[in-house]
Amino acid sequence: MTATLQTKKLRNFIDGDWVEVEASTAVINPATGEEIVQVPLSSSENVHQAVYAAKQAQKEWALVPAPQRAEVLYRVGYLMKERKERLSQLLTMENGKVIEEARGEVQEGIDMAFYMAGEGRRLFGQTTPAELKDKFAMSQRCPVGVVGIITPWNFPIAIATWKSFPAIVAGNAVIWKPATETPIMAYELASIFEEAGLPKGIMNVVFGTGSTVGDAMVHHEDIRIISFTGSNDTGRNIAAECGKQLKKVSLEMGGKNAVIVMEDADVDLAVEGILWSAFGTSGQRCTACSRVIVHEDVKSTLEERLLAEMEKLTIGNGLDERNKIGPIINQKGVEKIKSYIQIGKDEGAKLLAGGYEWKDDSYQDGIFFAPTLFTDANSSMRIAQEEIFGPVVSLIPVESFEEAIKVNNGVTFGLSSSIFTKDVNRVFQAQRDLDTGIVYVNAGTTGAEIHLPFGGTKGTGNGHRDSGVQALDVFTEWKAVYVDYSGKLQRAQIDVD
Repeated sequence: MTATLQTKKLRNFIDGDWVEVEASTAVINPATGEEIVQVPLSSSENVHQAVYAAKQAQKEWALVPAPQRAEVLYRVGYLMKERKERLSQLLTMENGKVIEEARGEVQEGIDMAFYMAGEGRRLFGQTTPAELKDKFAMSQRCPVGVVGIITPWNFPIAIATWKSFPAIVAGNAVIWKPATETPIMAYELASIFEEAGLPKGIMNVVFGTGSTVGDAMVHHEDIRIISFTGSNDTGRNIAAECGKQLKKVSLEMGGKNAVIVMEDADVDLAVEGILWSAFGTSGQRCTACSRVIVHEDVKSTLEERLLAEMEKLTIGNGLDERNKIGPIINQKGVEKIKSYIQIGKDEGAKLLAGGYEWKDDSYQDGIFFAPTLFTDANSSMRIAQEEIFGPVVSLIPVESFEEAIKVNNGVTFGLSSSIFTKDVNRVFQAQRDLDTGIVYVNAGTTGAEIHLPFGGTKGTGNGHRDSGVQALDVFTEWKAVYVDYSGKLQRAQIDVD
């Protein structure tokens, strides 16, 4: 039985109450073109209300022992586990990704709940020897206060858990602006937090546009951190505004990820990895493989096998278990992909498959794009340099391992990379020399696990990480504590023999 919503219009969740907003817009199922629900278009005043509530609530929440704060996350994890299928179906309806992937995304949120709940009994600081007698020295993590998280539509629940769970277990209060295209996961997760017993004001969800809600969050003086996942242009603007306020900002942005296939690779395994990385979520993920850097000795074989497997990919509504490729989020996304198809042709790349908006009588109002393969691209082409955010992959032939590394690194992004080879020496050289935040060996460019840091180098971000224990660094400040029990004034660096 397909999941349904009990409301026709979502409401903000502020200070533990569901708050009606008059203005709204439709949330559309991209596979069917049907309206699912109305989402509020909140004002800056709604943001101010949420921040005021969060600021008051956070003072008490910070005094709750971290292991007790963690108990709420454990309950959230169990509730998500109980409702996994419901959440997965709703995710597919609003986002379009196939149900198998939606279940994986929800599971990622469940895993994050249990992992970060465990941090409630760690949140490790350090004790260290002091340089003077009868003196104790230590450092500890402290909450920052009110944090703002801005999440994208392509992973509407997983990315939110990467950010909100560490923020909450560390003792902060959260203002969350989800993407307007995919607000249902935020509505459902806020409901779960409410049922799990999270105190009022600690999790606040404010729906609306980036230009209104996001801008109000970035400029609000009582929001001390902005954690953002989205486009590079928006991320740069946020960083600039936060810099003026000396406000901490964590950015996770674009990628131009490559799979390297060496001449000794298991080609069939490489094909599997490329298909999953390039066409999963219809290529609409920051870790998607959009470049295949292939040794010229196996280029023809790889092309042949890729084309054969691409023909087997079924396109359609993600709720149908038989489908492997879902829709594009909206028509604007399709137009961007189409523009890059023309750019690739004009640049001289050879189009082997796809390259068109996919239509079918069963999905007349859906928004789909055929899986697309270019070959004979070179590293200077725009299709090999710029993020397309669709099911488009380009093969770039190289003559050597060294050239493959150079091509991989020759982009402005640095999120994920992959190499298929049986040579252990090359494996270790590659993991050292590939300048991305994530490196896979004999696997595709996607598949990160929540207990490792997620993020990239160069134009992908600004040095912070989502997930893993490193996520706590975004949402905490370090405090150094000195206790002198000598009974006299001791001066560091001076009263030392």
